[in-house]
Amino acid sequence: MSWVLGVDSGGSGLRFALGSTAPDGSAAVTTVATTASAEPVRTGPSGIDAGQLLARLLPAVEALLAEAGVDPGAGGDRTTLSAVAVGAAGMATLGAGLRAELPAALERSLGVRRLALAADAVTAYAGALGQRPGVVVAAGTGMIALGTDLTGWQRADGWGHLLGDCGGGAWIGRAGLEAAMRAYDGRRGGSPALLSRMEAIFGPAPELPGLLYPRTDRPAVLASFAPEVARCAADDPVAEGIVSTAARHIAEAAAAVCPPAGAPEVALTGGLFGLGDPLLGPLRAELAGQLPHATTVSAAADPLGGALLIAGALATDALRLPPDARLLNVPTEQDG
Repeated sequence: MSWVLGVDSGGSGLRFALGSTAPDGSAAVTTVATTASAEPVRTGPSGIDAGQLLARLLPAVEALLAEAGVDPGAGGDRTTLSAVAVGAAGMATLGAGLRAELPAALERSLGVRRLALAADAVTAYAGALGQRPGVVVAAGTGMIALGTDLTGWQRADGWGHLLGDCGGGAWIGRAGLEAAMRAYDGRRGGSPALLSRMEAIFGPAPELPGLLYPRTDRPAVLASFAPEVARCAADDPVAEGIVSTAARHIAEAAAAVCPPAGAPEVALTGGLFGLGDPLLGPLRAELAGQLPHATTVSAAADPLGGALLIAGALATDALRLPPDARLLNVPTEQDG
């Protein structure tokens, strides 16, 4: 048995999980203790702040080991953790600092010699499907699809609310607000039902641009209207059309990254799918039409569980997910 740590760093804060690998040497991991912090890690000019992440990781490790009744100094060996996997939002584009600094820092401070630095989409994949070939669609405010045949990764969308994230929460909310403004103007394609809901939430229609455009959290504000669009979809053809188009976009992203051969699985994860049947009904139909060779399955675990699974696989030499410089970086074990 060995101890492993999974870390999930995102816009809503930091989460840590301590796990133990199976005594038989398999990659199975049992979660022993968890802790969390609501404050997200800073992002600066050089990307994700490695120093701040480390400063918050070390006391979390101490607390988790103490909760598990583990003495880090037992036997004079400071190498208590066999492996660490860090999943972080923005790792692919903002993770250069983490990749440069964290491996040596963790070796110095904790004696950790096995480390994986992963994009949050990869830990979402590992949590949802483990190490099987397939596709994971992670959708909340944004939307990204990630697929692998276990020889390499394929990514579709995840380009943010200005360039993509088609079918995600911000996309649905923006389309719904546009339909509301069309109704206010008397233009074709407008929805009086969505106009009514928009004004109930945000106030008079002419004031919406002044409320929305100065906000630095515009994607989240747009996404906050997505549940209203889904609720109106049962009785309003404009809202129903928005949600159906979102389902088509999501399925197109999944199809773009799905392994073409075999019997891959498609898992859906993220808060957007809490919209329920108004979205899931047309999405299941789109997936069946666009990916007839794939099976849609429920996600087995969340991204923190995925980080812990990757750490356990590293500790037992059982990692089968393909390494990638930006998506799943596994530094060579350090000498000495």
